[in-house]
Amino acid sequence: MKRVFVVILLISAAIYAAGWYWLDKLMPPAATVTTLDPAQGALAARFLDLLDAGRYEDALAMTTPEMREGLGGGKLEETWAVLPKQLGPRRSRSAVRGEAVDGYPIVTSTLSFPMLALDARVVFDADNRISGFWIVPAREPAPPQAATHTAESGAEWHEVDLAIGVDAKALPATLTLPNRDGPFAGVVLVHGSGPHDRDETIGPNKPFRDLAHGLAAHGIAVLRYVKRTQAHPQAFADGDFTVDEETVDDALIAVAMLRTQEGIDARRVFVAGHSLGAMMAPRIGQRDPRVAGLILLAAPALPLEDTIVRQAHYLAKLDGHEDAEVTAALASLEQQRETVRHLESNTPREDRLMFGLPPRYWLDLNGYDPVAVASGIAQPLLILQGERDYQVTPQDDFALWKARFAGDPRATLIAYPLLGHTFMPGSEPPGPGDYQRAAHVDAGVISDIAVWIHRQSLPESTAP
Repeated sequence: MKRVFVVILLISAAIYAAGWYWLDKLMPPAATVTTLDPAQGALAARFLDLLDAGRYEDALAMTTPEMREGLGGGKLEETWAVLPKQLGPRRSRSAVRGEAVDGYPIVTSTLSFPMLALDARVVFDADNRISGFWIVPAREPAPPQAATHTAESGAEWHEVDLAIGVDAKALPATLTLPNRDGPFAGVVLVHGSGPHDRDETIGPNKPFRDLAHGLAAHGIAVLRYVKRTQAHPQAFADGDFTVDEETVDDALIAVAMLRTQEGIDARRVFVAGHSLGAMMAPRIGQRDPRVAGLILLAAPALPLEDTIVRQAHYLAKLDGHEDAEVTAALASLEQQRETVRHLESNTPREDRLMFGLPPRYWLDLNGYDPVAVASGIAQPLLILQGERDYQVTPQDDFALWKARFAGDPRATLIAYPLLGHTFMPGSEPPGPGDYQRAAHVDAGVISDIAVWIHRQSLPESTAP
């Protein structure tokens, strides 16, 4: 448990990728075993050798211009040099191996430190230039699996591959359609924090795929897409962006596109957000009043900086003890929270704040209250909470949603005693290990969402 906790505390110093720190969730993107490209393997080993030798400019010369812009100015050196300072002298660096994340090939080497092991992941473009560099908690890669997002079909649904946006900035997407006569109500799924594939893969589980297939079996179309921070991490290389650029803008484009698809009832397009996606769903509904309704799955109500600190304290207690190192790290995290709370608009964009997110991101969130925004829009709300969720909790977050919307006729609130953050069975007490147990989104949750959507789609006089 301490291994995961320590990595959380390293976020602002050591987990850097393509110009911004993107490990703002507990588990890294899942990798699968694949064949190592010999040329890329040799280049990745050379890149890591240069880092070990302190030859950071030579290492940067192997990267794309976007990477050099994002990792230049001493950022690459800071990232690499801080690891042994915080984790102890490195014990070993493994030989490189071939892996894939969401179908994209990567070259990985495991770095072993006294406190934990990290995977250094190197990504190449078509010209064998390094276009991405991740440092994430080490995990055993899963066996290779066939891609599940291309032309998949089931007895009650089928899928169509699409793209959100145009040209090189487009996001790969999948529309799941019921095998029955339309037009259908439709749902756009909006991811939680961190880079995600279209299935919101976490460990062996794929919550968004479960929701898409399950809702389609209930006669509802579902659009899901690869999050921009995974599909185009280079877009964030300058380290200056807001939550709109990370999440909200693409969700609005997806909603508009779903309305135009054959077989979709444009009047009945809903948004279902999970975690950060649920937090931002009221803003999405505010900016597009035509959205038929909002489904909030594990919706934070408190400021993000408070959620981060609360999770860190919880994991420290779950570990069973708080030694001096952990206590000092928690104090540092709390100081970062205070910095974020009192951020000023003239803070230099180069400043690295909690989670390594830029000032513009935090300033945007400082002015955003999801409960208040949800109170000011007209769309119906379905607010769902797992009671074994330690990231967005029933006591801290769901309680605020209930305090505002209990008794409000446009809001439906449902809690699930045995489910965790991904609406799969959670342990007691819940912990990060829940994400590594293979499971599926609870069928009752999918049924509740489907019933609610169909109810919004009926004239008021005939709604059950």
